[in-house]
Formats: sequence, structure tokens, C-alpha cells
Amino acid sequence: MLARNYVWGGVIHDTDRKRKYREDGSELKKYIIKRLTLGIASIFIVATLTFFLMNLVPGGPFVAEKSISKAAQEALEAKYGLDKPLVERYTTYMTDFVKGDMGYSLRQRGRTVSDIIFSKFPISAKLAGIAVVLALALGIPLGCISAYNRGKFYDNFIIVLATCGIAIPSFISSVLLLYTFGSKLNILPTVGLNTLSSYIMPVTALAIYPTAYITRLMRSSLLDVMGQDYVRTSRAKGVSSFKTLFKHALRNAILPVITYVGPMLAGLMTGSFVVEKIFTIPGLGREFVSSITNRDYTMIMGTTIVLATLIITANVIVDILYKIIDPRIKLK
Repeated sequence: MLARNYVWGGVIHDTDRKRKYREDGSELKKYIIKRLTLGIASIFIVATLTFFLMNLVPGGPFVAEKSISKAAQEALEAKYGLDKPLVERYTTYMTDFVKGDMGYSLRQRGRTVSDIIFSKFPISAKLAGIAVVLALALGIPLGCISAYNRGKFYDNFIIVLATCGIAIPSFISSVLLLYTFGSKLNILPTVGLNTLSSYIMPVTALAIYPTAYITRLMRSSLLDVMGQDYVRTSRAKGVSSFKTLFKHALRNAILPVITYVGPMLAGLMTGSFVVEKIFTIPGLGREFVSSITNRDYTMIMGTTIVLATLIITANVIVDILYKIIDPRIKLK
């Protein structure tokens, strides 16, 4: 339908276009409110399941402490409220959490869960952020090159590299990097994140898998888009293959990559515990693993809720970016 333009007082009023903008804005607001509501409900469900599952497992956070007596263990349980009925503990925890209080760590005495998370989170976030940028900077061009040279040497070579990157676990690549550049050649630091060079090995170990996955995802998506009618029409008009690829096909082909980036970033922030353990990085991932092995209930709850919140937030942002990149997408 053609837009109806009205001229009054020298000003053109495009009523249809303005109405469309209002509808799109209203649609986006409703979608964000709906997703946030569902996100809060999802976090509540995840927190509830985590709380009951970890408390139903036999044992406790103070059982392994052989240096203290049974009476002392019972006193510690009474201090942290672990002697109360399970339902009462759950109600108390959720009430305090709504107020912003995630309680004290059961193993790191005197420290709150919030203090531990907010002190460790920036380290993991910085490490994961650099790894994501590196994965995107390498994965997208490699996927485009592979699709552009389909069936040729470069395509086969990139596919082999991507397959190896997906197949090799992060702890294997971390050990290989540590042995080669840290011990054998002795050109990179092996512990902590004290210098810029100390980021090279852990960031590389974290970025290998997402880079390989993005490469394969970008290649398959781009090959699918290149078979669409509008791409064939562009070629029939005499537009070069390179220009058709990067001007017309890339914008639609990159949508699956954007879908993957959100959960990938959230997962790397709290799931990089293997890399953090190998390179002795005091991040949130290592705290998450330690809380599980030590049965630190409050720390488990805190890190689980943070991870769930990150994933939900990332998915909402990704869906909004979908709408920005391709206005034809309808948010429902």
C-alpha cells in the first residue's frame, strides 16, 4: 500500500509511516516487557530447582571438616540456618534474595556471596569478552572465505581447522599452549593476568571452540542465503560475486551467528572454569566449581542465578538486535 502524504502549511505528513513507527515501537516495548516477565519467572524456576536439588543430596558443607567436632558442626549449621526445615529455608532465602541479599558464603567465612561474585565477575567478564571479540573477528571472515571458495582448497582447509577446533576440548588446548609457549619456549607467562601478554594463552584457549563453531555456522548460513532468489537476481544483473556476498547475503546470513553470540558470552563468563583453573586465574568460573565441590549452598545459588540472568538478558538483547538488523522480523 502506498503511503498517503498530506501537505498542510508547507509540511508533509506521512501518516502511514508514522503509524508504522508507532506500531513497531509499541510492539518492541510489549515484547521486551513480555520477555523480561518470562525471564524473571525462569530465574525463579531455576533458583527453586537448584535449591531443592542441592539440598536433597546427602551430606553438607561442614561434613568434610574433620578438624571440628560434631557439636561444632551442629553449631555452624544452626548459625547459617541449615538446621531448619527445608521449606522454611527456601522461603527465607527467596525472601532475602528479592531484597538483594544472597547471604554469606558457607565456606569463605565472613564474606557475602555478593562480594565474592562482584569481585570475581569482572575478571571472567573481561576474559570472556576478549575471547568473544576474537572469535567474531576470526570466525565470520573465515566462514565467508570458506563459503566464497566452496569446494576449493581454502574451503577444505578452513573446514579441517574448524572441525579440529570443535573436536579439541578446552583443557587439551590449554595444556598444549601452556607446554609449548609457557614451558618449552618460555615466551608467555603461565600464571594469572598480570600483564597484557598473560591474556594471550587463556583467551586463545577460550576462543578456539567458538571461533570454529562460528566459522562453520557462518559458512552453512551463507551458502544457504547465496542460493536464494534475490542473490541469483543480483548476479543476473551483473553484480560481482564479492559485492553480492558482502552487500546482500551477509546481512541475512549473520543472523544465526548473532543468536549464538548471546548464550556463548554468558557461558564463557561462568563456564571457563577449566581454563581459569589451568592458568590460575581468580575468576568466577573457578569459584563456581569450588562452591560445588565444597557444598557451599549459598554460593551455588548465587552463581547459578547470575548465570541464568546473563543467559536470559543475552537472549533478549539478541532478539532485539534481530529486529534492528532485519526489520521484516516480527516480535511476538
